[in-house]
Amino acid sequence: MADNTWDVIVIGAGAVGENAADRAVQGGLSVVLVESELVGGECSYWACMPSKALIRSGLVLRAAERVGGAAQAVTGGIDVAALLARRNSFTNNWDDAGQVRWVEKAGIDLRRGHARLDGPKRVTVTDDNGEITTLTANHAVVVATGSDPKLPNISGLVDAQPWTPREATSVEEVPESLAIIGGGVVGVEMATAYRDLGAEVILFARSGLLNGQEDFAGDMVAKALRERGVTIVKASPTRIKRTAHGVDIDTETESFAASEILVATGRTARTNDIGLQSVGLTAGDWLSVDDTMLVYDTDWLYAVGDVNHRALLTHQGKYQARAAGDVIVARAKGAPVDDAPWGAHVATADHGAVPQVTFSDPEVASVGIMSEDAEKQGIDVQVVDYNLGWVAGASLQADNYEGQARLVVDRERQVIVGATFVGQDVAELLHSATIAIVGEVPIARLWHAVPSYPTISEVWLRLLEAIGRP
Repeated sequence: MADNTWDVIVIGAGAVGENAADRAVQGGLSVVLVESELVGGECSYWACMPSKALIRSGLVLRAAERVGGAAQAVTGGIDVAALLARRNSFTNNWDDAGQVRWVEKAGIDLRRGHARLDGPKRVTVTDDNGEITTLTANHAVVVATGSDPKLPNISGLVDAQPWTPREATSVEEVPESLAIIGGGVVGVEMATAYRDLGAEVILFARSGLLNGQEDFAGDMVAKALRERGVTIVKASPTRIKRTAHGVDIDTETESFAASEILVATGRTARTNDIGLQSVGLTAGDWLSVDDTMLVYDTDWLYAVGDVNHRALLTHQGKYQARAAGDVIVARAKGAPVDDAPWGAHVATADHGAVPQVTFSDPEVASVGIMSEDAEKQGIDVQVVDYNLGWVAGASLQADNYEGQARLVVDRERQVIVGATFVGQDVAELLHSATIAIVGEVPIARLWHAVPSYPTISEVWLRLLEAIGRP
């Protein structure tokens, strides 16, 4: 564009930034993406895609081992080289040429370099040669810079040069052993993957696994990991030291050793060096936004994805980005803004309808409000559980199937507000629960949504029977 001016500037060309840019362009605005690393971002190269590629082979192998007839045909373990090659194919060997072609085809401009805000609607871009260019936005700047790993304050940790999720998902040589700090989604998924890859795994999780989920989810995953030889330590490291052979790890009562150590203890906003001070904000802070993703006390600055700390999941970030892109177009054109709950220009689902899958074995799929949180919110709660192994479709899916399903029901409104499924292949059950929660489908109407037989989805009928007719 002439004079380095666009209608919208998007800082960060990951999946979230791409979606915001695409929606704005489809609405007729000119947009430039600014990216300092690979176009496609964290999810494409170091998170969602490579991590699930690392996990998938093991899940498939064990699924075969759980079915008589197939189990007898399984004669070997995982081919690590083939698995890593498949992982590399999903990252295009960390080459973003394909993503750049998509950006160009979508009609979005791209600038390479580090972006910093320089006052309202102004962004400077410093390229690899140190040359600085100033870009100007007619209507909006969107921050989609994501988040970084958060390192806990443990003696010796920084000097020990720990892995972050980036190193764990891009590994080319599997270590003999891996210590993982953190019992959340990343810690659990990487424990699953690396045990399948042949590493001995020690998982430090002081408060147990998958906090924030229903209690039975973490318990079932912990049981399965222990059965596969993962050591779960319910304590936090107090000291870590890098040695010639790997890392030594001390807790208050025990000592451990591993070849490598991975930190998976949460995230911090990637806003330390993006010029927030120039617009009256604090470097390093999460960016608080309203439901249209507009940063509070501004009329031009938007924040989407991890950086706003609403729901640190790629699919929710993309959902936010679509709302932000569309509302920027509406405001730029003076069109009506639909910002009521569940409107076209808001991310209402962030507040109580966020779906999430942990790709462990068993899988954990959940959406909405967990039972304990629902009670704290004053909802008159009915909690309904059902053993997934009792469903005919599950028994066909795997011999001796183990799983659990839970619905959290608002008795007063007679709608589902939360759902959790734990078991093999439950991830694909989740969207039906998400639709029921977002649509606030009455329990009485759900009785008419007949699940096909024999599938695992028949659990919906069993859960409705347990709830009882309204």
